[in-house]
Amino acid sequence: MSTSTQVVELAVRVGDRLARRHPSASIGELKTLPGGHSGLTYSIGAGDVKYVVKAVPPGQRPVGRNDVLRQARVLAALAGTDVPVPGVVAVDEAQPAWFAMDFAAGEAVEPVLDEPELSADLARARMLEIAHVLRRLHATDIRTPGLDAPQPLDAAGELARWSRTLHAVPAELRPGGEELLKRLADDVPDNLPPVLLHGDFRLGNVLCVGERAAAVVDWEIWSVGDPRIDLGWFLLFADHHNFPQLGRAVPGLPTEAELLDAYGGGGPGLPDMDWFRALGRMKMAAIMGHNLRRHREGKHHDPDQERLPPTIAAMIRTALDILG
Repeated sequence: MSTSTQVVELAVRVGDRLARRHPSASIGELKTLPGGHSGLTYSIGAGDVKYVVKAVPPGQRPVGRNDVLRQARVLAALAGTDVPVPGVVAVDEAQPAWFAMDFAAGEAVEPVLDEPELSADLARARMLEIAHVLRRLHATDIRTPGLDAPQPLDAAGELARWSRTLHAVPAELRPGGEELLKRLADDVPDNLPPVLLHGDFRLGNVLCVGERAAAVVDWEIWSVGDPRIDLGWFLLFADHHNFPQLGRAVPGLPTEAELLDAYGGGGPGLPDMDWFRALGRMKMAAIMGHNLRRHREGKHHDPDQERLPPTIAAMIRTALDILG
């Protein structure tokens, strides 16, 4: 069966389900939403109501980032909590699987990396706002019915996983990488009780309306584990100096210390955060190095990847500095 035929069949399945939900409304066409990096993402209208549909790509297995049913599961578990997420309105487990959720209004802009630029005051307010959202996410009961949480991630396991990714990057693209991995491995901290993790928590994955966080999106790699895994990643995006040749200066953004204070509500700080800040930088270096390697090997042509070497080096260098 051709890809185009499968997409047509998907449109029929989605349309039939939404027609039952809106029996007197006209159902629109599936329209591809740009910017997604996993599965297929569409918008569709039912009368005046708009939905987002995520589906397994034709011919691919529903695993990893393409496991859209897993994404639907965490969104359903968070419905009605203090964590803003789009509501799930339909789930179809027949292959290729898909689910539909409410279309959430707002914009997701990473201040130091994305266009359009945000005003300094708005960017600061949004970063502090989502630090509170992250704390509420981490307070979610991982025993929530229907979540079916996986085995928790711990610090050692997270380090081992991303060490393999960094090791697959040619040594010349990761200067200081071996020293960083050794120093992280030599001082792995004890784990905190596991919480629900987003996996890629940052402003670029939170739709905001004004200063308010309207919906946390892009749940492809959610898991449960040590809360500092999410925090170490989130803090990366507070400073454009972490992204040479990629980032832009945004005056007045919260410092990492301010974001940690906002997350903690003024309470005692979390132990060993420097280790997790360094881990976050190592993970970013591994991801960028992987993408650059794939480009240079001709597996995914993207000349923009040639801008990454200074940032990869900066991530490793500053991680070493953080570890002292």
